[in-house]
Amino acid sequence: MNNIRPDRQGPHRTVFEKNKRVILKTQNTCGICGHPVDKSLKYPHPLSPVIDHVVPVSKGGHPSSIENLQLAHWQCNRQKSDKLYADRAASSTVVGNRNLPQSCDWTKYRA
Repeated sequence: MNNIRPDRQGPHRTVFEKNKRVILKTQNTCGICGHPVDKSLKYPHPLSPVIDHVVPVSKGGHPSSIENLQLAHWQCNRQKSDKLYADRAASSTVVGNRNLPQSCDWTKYRA
């Protein structure tokens, strides 16, 4: 049984890598906590930059769509894991083109 995610191999990999480069060039803040991301930091630093899936692949999110990808800190992405917003229609402040988690009620997260 092959449990490797589509963004890790296969046809989505090329598109994911292209979109990852675009995001690293165009975004500067963590889509999860809203704080600036220092792109000079490298893994395993907890604040190193990573690409996060807004809707996790395991929850049906597209593995390589740029609309489903955002810049994040490594530690923020690890804490978010594969969670989704339970109530996406909640009123929130829009910063740029994304609703950031600090503008939502984190108690409404579901695993």
